[in-house]
Amino acid sequence: MRSRLFQAAAGVALAVAMIPAPAYAAPISINLDPVGELVEKALPAPPKPPAKPATTSPRIAKRTTQPTAVSSAVGTQAKAAATGTNGGGAPGAKSTQKTLVLYDNTGPWAWLGEAYAVQTGNLVSHGSPYVMHPVGSYVAGEMSAYTGVIYIGSTYDEPIPVAFLDDVLAGNKPVLWMAHNIWQLTARAPSFATTYGWNWVQYDFGNATTVRYENTDLGRNPLATPSGLMLTSITNPAIASAPAIANGSAAGPINWATKAKNLTYIGEIPFSYVDHGDRYLAAADLISKISNPTMVDRKRALVRIEDVGPDADPAELRAVADYLYAQRVPFSIAVYPRYENPLGADNNGVAEAANLSQRPQVVNALRYMTQRGGTILMHGYTHQFGKAVNPYDGRSGNDFEFYTAHVDANDSVIYDGPVPGDSAAWMQGRINSATTQFALAGFPKPTIFEPPHYAASAVDYQVIQQNFGKRYDRGLYFGGYCPNGACGTGTPQYDKIYGQYFPYLVRDVYGSVVAPEAVGNVEPEPFNNHPARLPADLVKTANQLKVVDDGVASFFYHPYLGTSFLQQTVSGLKNAGYTFVSVGTLMAG
Repeated sequence: MRSRLFQAAAGVALAVAMIPAPAYAAPISINLDPVGELVEKALPAPPKPPAKPATTSPRIAKRTTQPTAVSSAVGTQAKAAATGTNGGGAPGAKSTQKTLVLYDNTGPWAWLGEAYAVQTGNLVSHGSPYVMHPVGSYVAGEMSAYTGVIYIGSTYDEPIPVAFLDDVLAGNKPVLWMAHNIWQLTARAPSFATTYGWNWVQYDFGNATTVRYENTDLGRNPLATPSGLMLTSITNPAIASAPAIANGSAAGPINWATKAKNLTYIGEIPFSYVDHGDRYLAAADLISKISNPTMVDRKRALVRIEDVGPDADPAELRAVADYLYAQRVPFSIAVYPRYENPLGADNNGVAEAANLSQRPQVVNALRYMTQRGGTILMHGYTHQFGKAVNPYDGRSGNDFEFYTAHVDANDSVIYDGPVPGDSAAWMQGRINSATTQFALAGFPKPTIFEPPHYAASAVDYQVIQQNFGKRYDRGLYFGGYCPNGACGTGTPQYDKIYGQYFPYLVRDVYGSVVAPEAVGNVEPEPFNNHPARLPADLVKTANQLKVVDDGVASFFYHPYLGTSFLQQTVSGLKNAGYTFVSVGTLMAG
C-alpha cells in the first residue's frame, strides 16, 4: 500500500498565496537564489514607507473649489484601454455592473502592482465584469463608464494623474482605495476632513495581528505587520465609519478600513501573507460591495474527494459515498486515470503502473459514487512527472505533474518552474491521454479540471481553459502575465510566482470559471512546516468565511482517512449554516 504521508496540496497552495507587501528592509535589488526559492520564503520586498508621509504633495496642487460631477465624455485613450483589458464576470455576476481596477506600475517593484491587480480582478469577477490597467493611463472622465472603481496603491508616491484624484473627489462613483498615496488625494481636496469626516495620520508598524470585521476576528499574519498599516482618525462619526478594526498594536485599535460617502479606504495591501481565515476575506467582501452592491448572501458548501486513482481502495470510496449520500451531500471526485510508481517506492524498488480500466473494482466504486451524487473531475493524467522525484517519491497522488518542485533543507516545498518540455502541445497530450483512459474505463470526459497540487504553468492553464473552461482549485499566477492589464499578452516570469484562494466563484485571468476552495483539508499530522488541520480548524475557517457575502465553504478530503473526520466536518459546516450543493450548481452561478 502506498504511503499516505505526502498529501500536500492545501499547505503548498496556501504558501504560494503569501506574496510580499511593501516591507521593512532597506532598499535592495532582487537577487534570487536558485530559481524557485520563492514559495515559503517571501520574495524581497520594497522598503517600508516613512512613518508619516508629507502633509502636502510637491506634485499635487490643492483645489480651491470642490470638484464638479465626473464628465460623461470618456476620452479616446480611456476607451482604447477599456476595450483592450476586459475581464469577464463569473456566472451569476451582474452584467449591468462594470468595475475599473487601477494599479501602480512604476519603480523596481512594479510587478507587485500587477500581481495585486490580478488578485483584485479575480475577486471582482464574482460581482461584475471589469477593466484593469495602470493608474498612470487614467484619463479625465474615465470612471463615468463604470459603476465602481478600485485602486491599489502599492508604490509609495506613485505619480497619480490629477484627473483621477478629481474624479474620485467628485463623489459620483464608489471607490475602494488600498494602502499608499491616500495623501495625494487629501492634498488635492479643498477640505478633505470636513467633507469626508476622517483623515490619515501615519503608518503603524506595530503588532496588529487581528482584524475584526462583521463581528468576526480575522487573522493578520505577523509577516505583514512590518509593512505598515495606515492609521486614520475619524473626526465626524456622522459622516465616516470604520467597517473593520485592527487590534494588537501598541497604538491601540486601528481603523483597518475607513468609509465615508463614496470612498472606502483600506490601510494596507490585503493580499500579502495570506492565511486561512485572513483579513483578506474582509477585503474580498469589500471588493464585492464595489463590483456588485446587491450581492445575494448565500452560504453554500462544497466537498471534494481527493486523489482518487487506479490505486484507490474501493471500500474506502464506497464508505465515503454512503455517508455523503445519507447526508444528502453532493460531492466531487478528483480522479487521475493512470497510476505510476516508476521508482518502486514502498515496493522494494519494483516499478508499478496501471490504467483505471485495469482496476475494475475501482471503476465500479467510482460508478457507485456517481450514482450517489458524485461528480468526477479530471485531476491530471498521472499526478506525477516521469521518473522524477517531484518532490517526494515519483508516485501518483504524491508528486506534481505540471510543475517542478523540491523540498529544501528546511523541509519546505519550493516551486522551481515548469516541467522540462512544457508546452501547449505537451499539455494537450496529457489531457488527451487522460481522456482516453477515462473512456476505456467507461467514463465520459470530465468537464472540470483540477491541476495536481494546484500547480501548472501559464501555458498549461491556457490549455486547460481551452479544453474545459472550468477549474476547481486555488489559482497559481505569475508576474509579467498581464502587462498594462492585458492578461495573456506578456511573458510569464516564473521567478515571480504567487497563488490565490477564492472565497466565492470567480472567472480568473486565464478566463476559466473557478470553483473556490478556501477552507483547506483535514490533515491529522503536520508536514512541510504546515500544522495539522482537524475538522474543528476547518469549521473555524468556514465560520470566518461567513463575513463574505455569497461565500462558499469548500474543502477537500482524502478517502483513506475514513469517515469520522468527514462526518465531523460536514456536520460542523451544516451547523454553521451552510448548505451543500454540487459543483455544477455552484458553477452555474
